[in-house]
Amino acid sequence: MRSPSRRRQLAALCDEVVACRRCPRLVAWRESVAEHPRAAFAGQRYWARPVPGFGDPDARVLLVGLAPAAHGGNRTGRIFTGDRSGDWLFAALWRMGFANQPTSVARDDGLRLTGAYVTAAVRCAPPANRPTVTERDACRPFLEREVSLLGDVRVVVALGQFAYHVVAAVLGVRPRPRFGHGVEAAAPGGQVVLCSFHPSQQNTFTGRLTEAMLDDVLARARQRAGLAPPRPRRLPAAVAPRHGETAGARGSVPRDGRAGRSGPRT
Repeated sequence: MRSPSRRRQLAALCDEVVACRRCPRLVAWRESVAEHPRAAFAGQRYWARPVPGFGDPDARVLLVGLAPAAHGGNRTGRIFTGDRSGDWLFAALWRMGFANQPTSVARDDGLRLTGAYVTAAVRCAPPANRPTVTERDACRPFLEREVSLLGDVRVVVALGQFAYHVVAAVLGVRPRPRFGHGVEAAAPGGQVVLCSFHPSQQNTFTGRLTEAMLDDVLARARQRAGLAPPRPRRLPAAVAPRHGETAGARGSVPRDGRAGRSGPRT
């Protein structure tokens, strides 16, 4: 499939995702969160709809998280955008040559991905970051179609155990190795599934997931996908997000309040 056709079909899928109201509990939650924003986001217009994937239609690496964050992607409208997990993930994608900038704060912030596409197993922010089995299964067809449309994908990076189980089911990985950071599994279709701990604050603040660990997974993803090694990049200390601070906290909130999208325990 040539890129223009793939772009059109992915855009049509994104429209379907955004219009979805299949899960009453998730619809009620995402809209309730928007009606009661955190003080830091008071006055901003929340996205409050399902969050589609985004990235390079010709990607060779697909990254899959759990779901959007209530005040991240559910606010900004783009997965892993506007929360601390996104700060961590996109800084790593930038260091590893997949992103043109190290921050992701709004849907119109100029972020572009090359060779990578980012999505989630569940498209609406779930209460307590815990979608039900029914909600997970209702979203699964969206991921199946993305995988089918992204025909150049050679590596799928599963960010967290929840995403890994969904990805393994979609790709038909059997037997499924036990989840762990750096674990690899071969799919019947020829793709490689590569596991990483989720870049949640729980993991990054405690050192369970370090920058070096995430960089290693993404470097391996490039290598398994047949992509050239990235040029060394290092974010200046004055620009790098600090623990406890999001990139958006430094004044990068979008004008219409619809920052980019991020993921909870994506």
